[in-house]
Amino acid sequence: MNGMHPGSNSTLTTLAVVFEGPEQLRVSRLDLTPPGEGDLVIDVEWSGISTGTERLLWAGRMPPFPGMGYPLVPGYESVGRVVHAGARCGRRVGERVFVPGARCYGEVRGLFGGASARIVVPAARATTVDEDLGERAVLLALAATAHHAMAAANAARPDLIVGHGVLGRLLARIAAIDAGAAPVTVWERNPARAGGAQGYEVLAPEADARHDYRAIYDVSGDPRLIDSLIGRLAPGGEIVLAGFYAEPLTFQFAPAFMREARLRVAAEWRESDLIAVKRLVESGRLSLDGLITHRHQAPEAPAAYRTAFGDPACLKMILDWRSPS
Repeated sequence: MNGMHPGSNSTLTTLAVVFEGPEQLRVSRLDLTPPGEGDLVIDVEWSGISTGTERLLWAGRMPPFPGMGYPLVPGYESVGRVVHAGARCGRRVGERVFVPGARCYGEVRGLFGGASARIVVPAARATTVDEDLGERAVLLALAATAHHAMAAANAARPDLIVGHGVLGRLLARIAAIDAGAAPVTVWERNPARAGGAQGYEVLAPEADARHDYRAIYDVSGDPRLIDSLIGRLAPGGEIVLAGFYAEPLTFQFAPAFMREARLRVAAEWRESDLIAVKRLVESGRLSLDGLITHRHQAPEAPAAYRTAFGDPACLKMILDWRSPS
């Protein structure tokens, strides 16, 4: 473990990924906020790299959000062991937990804060996970994101998903749980990402002749696609924006008017979504297999981020914090 034991009088420290500015990254030792009676101290085993929001942070293109700025510890997909539990936590040392980030680094911002060898979080932020999940538990945040997009009131199940990254695959897998529903179609232009379908078809958009989709879920993050997606809708159909968009979205009004098209934005997942997908995974109805494709030791974070953001064959990169140097 890094730093001193939580029960000592010395300062707790950790190794963490720090974005110092756009395209400026280092792995540094930081002081941690001392834990209170309601806090857990967790030694992180694995953390995931997001190719959506973290890529925007890395590139300096993230729209303004509360807590945004540099220096900043990224990461909202962490899995680790509880090594200290405050007196009022009701939790036990040794539990493996999923944590969607932390804010425990003093003056260093923790907008997400999970890319760290050790974190201090309120007990309510940590969700106990099955031991057998191992590193795959980092995917619970993306699974909850996919679930949230489909769980809105009166939401239609997707019949077209745009993008075959991890989020697109999870959407397709969750949609396929409904055994009586028609198979979903997924669009993907990059041949490196076209494989790996489980019970659905992956097509290039130009190979798809349909123009009667009732619910199109876009996870591409590409604001230029809206017009082409509207052209594929059935009358009264809906486009769900389930990705993250750094630029303004525009579309031609007349085609949308003629179809009486609807646009819906899927926001951040909620605790109920995490609970739902955890149950699906533990019951065997939702598989997280085959989604983590790349791994790096945490001290190699600069190379890991370059691969995650630059290699189209990299679906999901994780950092291994178990033996950081």
